[in-house]
Amino acid sequence: MKALDVEAVQAFVMAADLNSFTRAAEALDTTQSAVSLKIKRLEAGLGRRLLERTPRLVRLSAEGSAFLDAARSFLAAHQTAIAAFVVEPQRLVVGISHHIVGAELPLVLKRITATDPGLVMELHIDASRVVLEAFDGGALDAAIVLDHDARRRGGESLFEEPFAWMAAPDFYRPTNEPLRLATQAEPCGVRAMAIVALDAAGIPWSEVFVGGGVATIGAALSAGLAVAALARRVAPSDTVDSGARLGLPPLPSREVMLYAKLSDTRTRRALRTLGAAFAATVA
Repeated sequence: MKALDVEAVQAFVMAADLNSFTRAAEALDTTQSAVSLKIKRLEAGLGRRLLERTPRLVRLSAEGSAFLDAARSFLAAHQTAIAAFVVEPQRLVVGISHHIVGAELPLVLKRITATDPGLVMELHIDASRVVLEAFDGGALDAAIVLDHDARRRGGESLFEEPFAWMAAPDFYRPTNEPLRLATQAEPCGVRAMAIVALDAAGIPWSEVFVGGGVATIGAALSAGLAVAALARRVAPSDTVDSGARLGLPPLPSREVMLYAKLSDTRTRRALRTLGAAFAATVA
């Protein structure tokens, strides 16, 4: 067996974590075909099939699962060796809309750390508007937000975030009563999007819960208090898309945008990994 190639092992781990050659290529700043070729060469060298490919999904084979922890240890040892020449850690201050951050955040942070153990990530979670104000004011190095302003330029589109009317499975809407709605406090782009859709459809609504972040809105939904416009990815696991059942209008998707001020290789690599890890969690 030939010696392991670091880049091939990195491509395998990234594809396994993100369940996608496309997302792995984005995180590694290369092409999908290059990732596929590296993994094929790794498999040939090991004499093992590490990943099962289908048109819509990449997943670990039994032998890939057995190899994954060893592959991570191999990459960690390589990073430790490289870190011997790093003079000092670098801090990256990133603001992220709370409508984007879901249960996958630990995986996202894990991928960042694996890519660059010397990078100090400082995260600020808030409404897209607040995040952009902080970015424009110089308090943030990068911002990942929902695109509510088509006039703003200079950002990079990461992925489309679909929204839906999320509620508890047993949430009931009485016929003669306004729809019970949970929202963020004004001004909120997602709140405005939901209200515009309801008003256009002629559906009366009543704001019964105002949250201080997506987590609090999710708690209101899980408690059966209301329905809310949320990205499916960040909604609580015990809630469901209830739009069709409740006769509610479809909601538009929103682009998730990345704005960054730093352009050095190390920062761009971390931001690519961050964006790809979020994108990989979109259903």
